[in-house]
Amino acid sequence: MVRAARESPLAVCRYLAALDNGAPVKAVMVPPGKDRRVFYTDDLSGFNFIRNKLPISQVIDQVARYAAFAEPPSVAVQSTLISECLPGFLAAQRLALLPDSVAPRIWLGNRIVVPPHVDEGDNIGCVVAGRRRFTLFPPEQIANLYIGPLEYTPAAAPVSMVDVGNPDFERFPRFRDALAAAEVAELEAGDAIYIPALWWHQVESLDVVNVLINYWWGGTHGAVNSPVDCLLHALLVIRDLPAEHRAAWGRFFEHFVFGADAATSAHIPVERRGALGGLPEPAASAIRERLIEHLKASGTSRSGG
Repeated sequence: MVRAARESPLAVCRYLAALDNGAPVKAVMVPPGKDRRVFYTDDLSGFNFIRNKLPISQVIDQVARYAAFAEPPSVAVQSTLISECLPGFLAAQRLALLPDSVAPRIWLGNRIVVPPHVDEGDNIGCVVAGRRRFTLFPPEQIANLYIGPLEYTPAAAPVSMVDVGNPDFERFPRFRDALAAAEVAELEAGDAIYIPALWWHQVESLDVVNVLINYWWGGTHGAVNSPVDCLLHALLVIRDLPAEHRAAWGRFFEHFVFGADAATSAHIPVERRGALGGLPEPAASAIRERLIEHLKASGTSRSGG
């Protein structure tokens, strides 16, 4: 695939289109303009892009057609399982570094920018066509990145509100510190990058045709048991408590979660450790059911039922 990309943008488009099984995939389009970010509208009342579902070969046709435009819209297929739309790709090419259980995904489009966000798992991204610029920030820079809404996001993950390419330092002064800690890598076809879990990263697609194949592992990626759900629940029930109560609950979390070790529950018989021990099924399912019932009861009481 890299050889096709090095031959020409048209060659890699033909290569991929020939593998399309016709299954519809999710695509986005950002109108022409200076800001190619997949982002919000100016007043945050909505998003600056439209969503569509169509076969990947039709997106490839759009990308090829827009290559001749001076100011084209930005279009992209993002985070689509290759097994669902390009099954022939899996037989022809694989990443031997990871087990076959780590399913590859494709990101395809023209010039477009995904603002700084995090993935819950580790990530290897392989650039197979075009160039991509990655700007990475370590997790401890979260306070300097001015993160937007947690539950109302352009994609699955919260994003930085800062335009990294044209930062407004009057509005976001601490972003200077984030930039000082940033690492930047510009990749060409045949290059790959490892992004550790929970490192913030912006991804800029720089050419008229760009293709990335990525591999996630070790995280939930928005599925059940996502730590983001835990964070949202903590915001609901802990954030607005009196300061001394928040501090006490902070010690609870430090003791039982963030600082937990073998000594945390060593004084309790193994068969009675419950959530403090390893939770095999069905014990884990029982805790999930308890949480579900509590959340339902909370919603009913708030609505006056």
